[in-house]
Amino acid sequence: MPRLMLSDEHWLKLRTIMRAENIYDKPKHRLIVEGIFYRLRVGCPWRDLPDYFGQWNTVYKRFNDWSSKDKLMKIFQSLVNEPDLEWAFIDGSIVKAHQHSAAAASAADQGIGDSRGGKTTKIHMAVDAFGLPVLFMLTGGQAHDCKAAPVLVEALPRSEYVIADKGYDSEALRIQIKEKRSIPVIQRKSNSTVGNDDMDWCLYKYRHLVENVFARLKHFRSIATRYDKLKRNYQSMLALACSFLWLPR
Repeated sequence: MPRLMLSDEHWLKLRTIMRAENIYDKPKHRLIVEGIFYRLRVGCPWRDLPDYFGQWNTVYKRFNDWSSKDKLMKIFQSLVNEPDLEWAFIDGSIVKAHQHSAAAASAADQGIGDSRGGKTTKIHMAVDAFGLPVLFMLTGGQAHDCKAAPVLVEALPRSEYVIADKGYDSEALRIQIKEKRSIPVIQRKSNSTVGNDDMDWCLYKYRHLVENVFARLKHFRSIATRYDKLKRNYQSMLALACSFLWLPR
């Protein structure tokens, strides 16, 4: 029997949210969801799912159907309940795209780009003061943090402070944050003529909270390496991993 991930308490909570998202409650749904979590954790091809979870094709079809209807993202958004937004931390992390993730049968942008590490995807993440993911977005790995940050900040609920490293050093971004009635705590680069005299270095040290989230998410091998061809499917896997961090709350 393969190792499972959901306790009875967590399954009851997840099942309630799934029903609220109009996912019909079938008798074998728990095993199907566990099968999706198994693939999320070990990163195996769908065809290699253990028979314990049922036919691999059934598990994949359920996942693909929920992904196409954005249901897994909605489950994550439902679990983000009353985040502590006194502080919000933003950062990005690059993920290597496996060769199997290439050549999707779609002309749409699949969030895979050429960077120094080859074919990669970048996760742009915002976390709250407890170090829990609040929202994220995906781009190609070549996208600079400053280019993606305005979209991320625009979608971010208002927080008292927005903290980021010097990769986000942009006066336009600082102005955008201030227009949302938040205080930017962003380190300036060494060649800045303004300097960092106004920096709250004590608060800046807590930026490790967003790094910790990336470390926890990359325990899941389907997140640490991108195997999914479609951007929406990788995004759904990431939403499921973020949901797992929120389940104990």
